[in-house]
Amino acid sequence: MKIGVIGAGRLGICFALLCEQAGYDVLVSDIREDYVADLMEKKIKTNEPDVQDLLSQSNNFSATVSNQKVIEECDIIYTLVATPSLPSGDYDVSAVWRVVDDIIESGVKNKSFIVGCTTNPGDCEMFQDRLDEVGWETFYNPEFIAQGSIVKDLQNADMVLIGGKWGKTFDKLSELYHKIQVTKPQISLMSRTASEVVKIATNCFLTTKISYANMMGQVLTLDGMEDEIDTVLDAIGADSRVGKKYLKFGYGFGGPCLPRDNRAFAAYAKSLGVEYNLGATTDNFNEAHNKFLLDYMICKNHKSLPFYFDYVSYKKGTDILTESQQFKLCKELLNQGYTVYINDNETILNRVKDTLYDQYYDRVKFGKPNEEVFEVDI
Repeated sequence: MKIGVIGAGRLGICFALLCEQAGYDVLVSDIREDYVADLMEKKIKTNEPDVQDLLSQSNNFSATVSNQKVIEECDIIYTLVATPSLPSGDYDVSAVWRVVDDIIESGVKNKSFIVGCTTNPGDCEMFQDRLDEVGWETFYNPEFIAQGSIVKDLQNADMVLIGGKWGKTFDKLSELYHKIQVTKPQISLMSRTASEVVKIATNCFLTTKISYANMMGQVLTLDGMEDEIDTVLDAIGADSRVGKKYLKFGYGFGGPCLPRDNRAFAAYAKSLGVEYNLGATTDNFNEAHNKFLLDYMICKNHKSLPFYFDYVSYKKGTDILTESQQFKLCKELLNQGYTVYINDNETILNRVKDTLYDQYYDRVKFGKPNEEVFEVDI
């Protein structure tokens, strides 16, 4: 069986290379010609662990800029194209619709279309309605990963979520995950729309849990028990009904996944008439928590020392600034008139230097300080 992946970005390339490692022939497509050329030479610029090694070791992997080539040559076609957020919180799935149009225009019939990118509840049913005319079957199969550990997360997923019908394609997908995972796959099969709800609702729950932990940290801090925050949260998390994952006091949630899925679930709930929903509440709390951290840091810095950030990306070790609460706090401190040192990876520093210099001049410094500073470590 030959697997096609349309959209070979951060997630797409990791998934494709794991499929290749598992013994499948894999063909990916991407609109970036220079990126595709590098892939064909087994080169990739990425901060994701293991990706370069997987690419270097691959024998049955190839890349193209042609979606049509993937559609024509492959048996199962995944799409992991970008679905950016709209102001409403919904996802813009126009890139997926373009892939659907490519399938229709190809004239190829009776294959399987697997949507791996995040969509709005009901989108995959609409994709299926369109693809009925060429006999294609649509499945929804998103991944639950974090930037900086995509390969590891794919190999050790807690759940494999599949939206679609039981049959030959489901059996093939099940077999695929049994090959790429190092843990036994826990597969949940349901309708396409239900699986779309599960994807965004799961991340909405995680943002709620993060916000709860931060709320508890605020309560304990304000009541003079700051040094017991970890102890209290560990005790709460020891209850199996709660669990310890994502139950730490610190920055609010950020990055390219959790905030977007949280807002998408809030928008979906609101569209059904649920006005007072957790998605909107946790989003509002997340904004307020950053203000709490700002006041907390200023209050703790008794000597009015320069502040030092070991990283400002949303997660240490990544090159992503999307909705970074660390970077937001850094800029707020600069706005308050403080001097701030930033030390992060080269990609992040190159991305922020000019903008911060233009706005804050000599109050922003890069690299490790050689003077006494207040280290921001939450």
